[in-house]
Amino acid sequence: MIQSMTGYGKATVELPGKKINVEIKSLNSKAMDLSTRIAPAYREKEMEIRNEIAKTLERGKVDFSLWVDKSDAAQSATPISEELMKAYYERIKHLSATMGIPEPADWFTTLLRLPDVMVKNETQELDEEEWTAARNAIQEAIVQLVEFRKQEGIALEKKFREKIANISRLLEEVTPYEKERVGKIKERIVETLEKTISVDYDKNRLEQELIYYIEKLDVNEEKQRLGNHLKYFISTLETGSGQGKKLGFIAQEMGREINTLGSKSNHAEMQKIVVQMKDELEQIKEQVLNVM
Repeated sequence: MIQSMTGYGKATVELPGKKINVEIKSLNSKAMDLSTRIAPAYREKEMEIRNEIAKTLERGKVDFSLWVDKSDAAQSATPISEELMKAYYERIKHLSATMGIPEPADWFTTLLRLPDVMVKNETQELDEEEWTAARNAIQEAIVQLVEFRKQEGIALEKKFREKIANISRLLEEVTPYEKERVGKIKERIVETLEKTISVDYDKNRLEQELIYYIEKLDVNEEKQRLGNHLKYFISTLETGSGQGKKLGFIAQEMGREINTLGSKSNHAEMQKIVVQMKDELEQIKEQVLNVM
């Protein structure tokens, strides 16, 4: 079963005083392109998180976020250094008196803005129990994203099978026109020789030249190769995930055969069929970019 590279997963875990949130989403990309936004307490685990994501998801433009919501009770007030604040106050009072500078109108606001009065909370060390809970949430979000990719993959496979069937049907429609065009080519050449140029010609030589000309326009090999590519595309769909690049290569080969078929067709109805094939193939190529 193929998988899409488009996916989304989210998981949360509740701990005393906090909630850990994990969100991960992915889009198509030629390789693994991972960007992360991780809460400060978990940054020491970034490489482990990256390795887990890359191992499971393989390809895609992946955005990963981990953040923590703390409860009101857990949101402790920022500590104030009373000793430093008092020292600033006394120093400013002294300078004001000795230098004749007016004292601040709002002492409290002024003192709070001075360096190191507001004591920054140091980042708490991540304990093993909390990391285990966070890691479980990460794995759950990844599982959700993979399941999303599988569901998208089912829809893609259905679309591919439909498009391949359409091209196969169109390929069969070429056959009657292929036989018809031989007679039309001969008729057009003879008519040109007799009516337009008005010359006598060797009918045996004409037959030989017609055979040579028609052989150059023969599309049996292109039809056979295109038919093989169509079958190979379907069999590749059924060989498991991670087939996106391979399917892209097969689609390119299909395009080559369809283009050659069009250049050799020399028949209005056949060319219309080729245009329809190209339209179906273009839709395949667009969707193949989303396959992992």
